[in-house]
Parts: sequence; C-alpha cells; structure tokens
Amino acid sequence: MKKTVFTGSGVAIATPMHEDGSVNFECLDALIDFHLENKTDSIISCGTTGESATLSHEEHCKVLEHTIRRVNKRIPVIAGVGSNDTAYSLELAKEAAAYGADALLSVTPYYNKASQAGLVKHFTYVADRVDLPMILYNVPSRTGCSIQPETYLELSKHPNIVATKEANGNISAIAKTIALCGDDLDIYSGNDDQVLPILALGGKGVISVFANICPAETHDICEKFFQGDLAGSRELFLKYLPLMEDLFMDVNPIPVKEAMNMMGMECGPCRLPLCEMSPAAKEKLAAALKKYGLI
Repeated sequence: MKKTVFTGSGVAIATPMHEDGSVNFECLDALIDFHLENKTDSIISCGTTGESATLSHEEHCKVLEHTIRRVNKRIPVIAGVGSNDTAYSLELAKEAAAYGADALLSVTPYYNKASQAGLVKHFTYVADRVDLPMILYNVPSRTGCSIQPETYLELSKHPNIVATKEANGNISAIAKTIALCGDDLDIYSGNDDQVLPILALGGKGVISVFANICPAETHDICEKFFQGDLAGSRELFLKYLPLMEDLFMDVNPIPVKEAMNMMGMECGPCRLPLCEMSPAAKEKLAAALKKYGLI
C-alpha cells in the first residue's frame, strides 16, 4: 500500500493579485494563515484555481517557494506542475522538489492533448525523474482529454504515482477506477459537488475550490464522514451544495476570487483572459454569500 499524501480537505488555493496583476505575496501569507487556522488539511499551490496558466515561470516558482516556506511543514503542500509540455512539467517538478514540496499535482496535457498511451508516457517520464509522490489531475472539461480507468490501472503501478484528483464528473468511471486500482491509487474529488459520493466510494477527500471561502466546513464534511457520522456529513454537504454550485456560475476562479474579495480577503482580480463578472452575476453571488452569513 502506498502512503497517502493527505486525507480530508485540500484547498486549491487562489493566487492573490494586486490591481496591476502582480502577485500579492502579503495577501498570500494571510490566506495561508487563514487555512492553517481553519482546519485545511493540505494546500495545493499553482493549480488551475491558482491561475497557473498565466503565471510566468519565475512567478510560478516564487509562489511555490513562498507557500512552502510559509507553511513550513505544518500541513502538506502539493505543487502544481502540470503542463502540456512534458519537459517543462519535469522542470517545474524538479524546482518544486528543491523547494521542499510534499507532493506534485500534474494535470493531463491540454490543447495538444494525448492518447492514452501518451498519457502513460507523459506521467511516467516525470514520475521516473522526481522522487516525490505524484497526484494526477483529470479535468477533461478544461484539457480535452480524459484518463480512462484502464490507463489509471497502468499508471498506478508506478511507485511515485499515488493518487488522482478526479474531475471528470463521471461517478461510474470513478467507481471503475477504484475497483481496478484499489489501494494503489488514492482518489480525491476534484469537484466540490461530488465530494460525498466519492468519499462513499472510498475517496480520501477533496481538492477544493469551495475551501477557499469555507475551509472548516469543507474539512468537517470529510472528517464527519471518516468518523462514521454519515448523517452529519450529508447534512453539511447538502447545506452548502448550492453555494458550491454558485462558485461555478462563471469560469473558475473568477467567482471564488470575487467571493473572497466580497468577504474582505482582498484577493484582487484574475488575469486576462479571465475577466470580471457581470453586475448581475455579482449580485447573485453576493446574495448567496449573505444567505450563508459570509458577508
């Protein structure tokens, strides 16, 4: 059995920006401290929600290094190192390892995509060359390709490939992956609105957008489940399900950063091509946050 990187709630932390688009490291410190104080079980830095696609190489590395140093091993830090260029993904992975990351998160190659054989070669190439646990990330709605259960089975044979963040939205496919891979591949929900079903199938937790604004609640959904309080976990999950869905009324991370700003976190804007929400959408989001007492 492979070692589990974390159980419970991992936050796909947003990267705060100044109004000019530069990274706001002072706010990043505040966000990290917020999560350390509110039961977040792991921080995932420079993922999709962290706007990794528009960070320069230098910015990407600085954000990773800064986050790892600030957390200082109190909880695991998982470094986003995904790219559609295998060589560049390896470069980021080596940088993350040098900074002291606890694990890597690597998304399927986007735009140029890959066959299932290509996915095996891509992930194996990186996993062979960096001695850190690797969590795969399957999000076909963004990348245009999806890891199939049989491909997961092949990848799970690698000692460094330990888990996947599964956001394909297909519970049946996730169940098949779990049946095929067993203890050789941990599963994390990549969709907040599917965390409870995936926990019920044996998942280890969630890599969450929602946790950016409700870290303790996200942790508690998982913890109650693991403690056998299924009714309590379900009640909390269903209570917050509408808000989880509202955070995807526009392209992630636009709504969650807007919500964070409304809550006083001063997370700043997204970088183009992600743009500001419409006034009507902002009004709807504000109403949702007020309903839950968050603003």
